[in-house]
Amino acid sequence: MKANTIHSLRLAALLAAALFLSACATTRKPYDYTAFKEARPASILVLPPLNNSPDVNATYSMMSQTTAPLAESGYYVFPVTLVAETFKQNGLTSPTDIHEVSISKLREIFGADAALYINVRQYGTSYTVIASETRVTAEGRLVDLRSGQVLWTGAATASSAEGESNSGGLIGMLVKAAIKQIAETISSQGHVIAGRTSARLLSGGIPNGILYGPRSPKYLQDGVPTQ
Repeated sequence: MKANTIHSLRLAALLAAALFLSACATTRKPYDYTAFKEARPASILVLPPLNNSPDVNATYSMMSQTTAPLAESGYYVFPVTLVAETFKQNGLTSPTDIHEVSISKLREIFGADAALYINVRQYGTSYTVIASETRVTAEGRLVDLRSGQVLWTGAATASSAEGESNSGGLIGMLVKAAIKQIAETISSQGHVIAGRTSARLLSGGIPNGILYGPRSPKYLQDGVPTQ
């Protein structure tokens, strides 16, 4: 009886520890928006993203997808082609070099309130034995060009495999994965998934996401974010 009691106590302790670790893993600490609320930028300059993926299309594919969610969130976003051409005219074509430009210089050239620095961690289609997936992961950092203060940081991921189930047997999964990889490669699925990642990263009202800008009817209504 004593042994059974000790065993039960151990199981209870392990269960409690597992529940505690699970809670710690899923509980997200609210973002501190103090600096963001003080700065309240109206215009955002999106710099060409750094590309840490093997796909050369990642930088401008991701950059082109940032305009819609930021504009819909209430910000003026400098046109992608204008930004790229301006840097080119100033002898800058590498995202790494562009990210090294001083905030005072960016402010002088563009007159923007804030600059968005993006780092693409993953971009493209990968293939394993029984699965094919196009995944895009990106990190963002919004910096006030007037003060140099970081206003917000965040990260987001999207995948073509979301909501899929691997049913139909091994042969069926192999065929499905092969066909999917070919289709996603031909159709530039990475660009589509980049759009989803960008929306998750840069849309106002998302928990721990950016705040709404002055062009949004929800501006200054920074209570509980829209779920």
